[in-house]
Amino acid sequence: MANQLVEQARNAVNRLTNMGGQMNQQQKQKEAEVARNVIQSAYNESDSQEKQQLQQLEQQIDQHLK
Repeated sequence: MANQLVEQARNAVNRLTNMGGQMNQQQKQKEAEVARNVIQSAYNESDSQEKQQLQQLEQQIDQHLK
C-alpha cells in the first residue's frame, strides 16, 4: 500500500512540476496541496527509504513554488 501511495505522490509532484508553467498561482497552490496531502498519507505508511523519497518530493514542491 505504501509503495502505491509513494507512486501517487510522485505523480502528483510531476503534474505540478511539468504543468506548472501552464497554471496560474492559484492552480499551482491547489496542485501543491493535493501533492502534499498524498505525501502525508504515504509518509504514515512508509519505511525509512520511502520517507526519504517523500521528503525529496516535498523539497521539489517547495522549489517549484518559489
